[in-house]
Amino acid sequence: MSQAGNPRSISREEIANLPIRRYEGRVSLVATLRDLEQARADIRQERVVGLDTETRPSFRKGESHLPCLVQAATARAVYLFQLHRLDVFPALVELLASPAIIKVGVGLAHDLRQLQLVFPFTVENVLDLGVVARRRGLGQTGVRNLAGMFLGFRIPKGNRTSNWAARQLSAAQITYAATDAWACRELFLRFKSLGLLPERRES
Repeated sequence: MSQAGNPRSISREEIANLPIRRYEGRVSLVATLRDLEQARADIRQERVVGLDTETRPSFRKGESHLPCLVQAATARAVYLFQLHRLDVFPALVELLASPAIIKVGVGLAHDLRQLQLVFPFTVENVLDLGVVARRRGLGQTGVRNLAGMFLGFRIPKGNRTSNWAARQLSAAQITYAATDAWACRELFLRFKSLGLLPERRES
């Protein structure tokens, strides 16, 4: 990777000195059937979707929770699907099973295992950018480190441990969640431009 002009690692100090970026495009918190149909229509015409999940944090030993939010980023918007709404499951099942759409993210194997405890689905065409980075010799493979190294900005962590199970998400939570999914899609595009993706993904 270093031959493409990107570092193989980044320090906390270097990340702290980078400009903060948040997603500034359209965000749809899917709350109505109209929202859902618009999300499905947009996702169906997409080739690459950034994917992420959020889970209510655990503060006691032995406590764990299942994902309660799925974020899907297209070129035009980021869609937030709250999993207490059962009507969003068919749209997510369709997205995850579609061989025509590459689902890109970081740590997706764990996210998808946890999601399958919430609702059943099959998965096609998933690419974990953390795995790609590891195979290219990077030791730091989290989305924030990768964004710092390859996109040149810092993603703030502020709302990571907020209550993602809340029925009403705050504006800060919505921006945080949208930014993670958007950054995953941007990282995919950057990796592709640098020729870092597995050959079989090229089309």
